[in-house]
Amino acid sequence: MNALPPLREVIARHGLSASKALGQNFLFDEQLLDRIAAIPGSLDGQQVLEIGPGPGGLTRALLRAGARVTAIEMDPRCLPALAEVEAAFPDRLRVIEGDAMKLAHGIEGPFHIVANLPYNVGTALFTGWLSGESWPPQWESLTLMFQLEVAQRIVATPGSGAYGRLAVLAQWRSAARLAMKVHRSAFTPPPKVMSAIVHVTPTLMPGGTSARMLERVTEAAFGQRRKMLRQSMKGLPGALAALESLGIDPQRRAETLGIAEFVAVARALS
Repeated sequence: MNALPPLREVIARHGLSASKALGQNFLFDEQLLDRIAAIPGSLDGQQVLEIGPGPGGLTRALLRAGARVTAIEMDPRCLPALAEVEAAFPDRLRVIEGDAMKLAHGIEGPFHIVANLPYNVGTALFTGWLSGESWPPQWESLTLMFQLEVAQRIVATPGSGAYGRLAVLAQWRSAARLAMKVHRSAFTPPPKVMSAIVHVTPTLMPGGTSARMLERVTEAAFGQRRKMLRQSMKGLPGALAALESLGIDPQRRAETLGIAEFVAVARALS
C-alpha cells in the first residue's frame, strides 16, 4: 500500500476527470473511504464486488480492509490507475472492463457488494440485485452509495412521502438501513445533491410469494399512486378480488399499505 501514490496525484498523472455521462463523482478522503469499507463489518478474507471503481479510491479502502475485490469498470481511462492498485495488491484485485448491467462478475461463493454507484444506473442495478425467485441471494450484503433522495426511498416507511415501490422491493425480504450521509463537498466534482449510503442484508423470504408477482403488484399500485387502489390496480387480473378477500379497502391509496399487505396480495395472486 505504501507504494501507491496519493489518489489525486494518480488522477492528475493519468489526466482523469469525472465523466458526467458515466455518472462519475470521485471520492479522495481516505478516512471517509475507510469508514464506508467498514460498514459491512469485517471484510478480511471476504470477496467483494465493486461497480464503477473509477481511479480506485474505494477499491484501495476495501483492499486495506483485507477484502479480495472484483471490480467492474466501463471507463477505459481508469484502467491504468486500477492496474497500479492491482500491482500493489497481488492476487487481491481482479478488474473486469465493461458494463456491469450486461457482464457476469464470475465470483464463486458468497460475496459482498460495496460500491459508489454511478448515479445513472444505480437504481437499475439495485433492483436487479433484489429480484429473482431464488432467495437468499449469493450476495451477503449491499453497501451502496445513492443520491440521498433515492436512499430515503429505499428505507422509507408506509405513509411517508418517500414510501413507494422501491421501499417494498427492498424491505419485503431484506433489512435496509441508511448507514451514512455524505455531503456533496466530499466529491470531486461536487454533485448538485447530497448522497447517502444504504446497507442491505437478506432476511427470510415470506413463503408462497412470487417475487415477480410482487413486482407486478407494486408496479400497478404505485404506477398511479395518487389514485385509489380500485383504480390503479384494476388492470392487474385478480387484484381487486384479492384485495376484497384480504379485507383491504380498495379506496385506500398505495402509500398507506404496509409491506406485509403488499406481500399478502402478491401471495394471493401467485
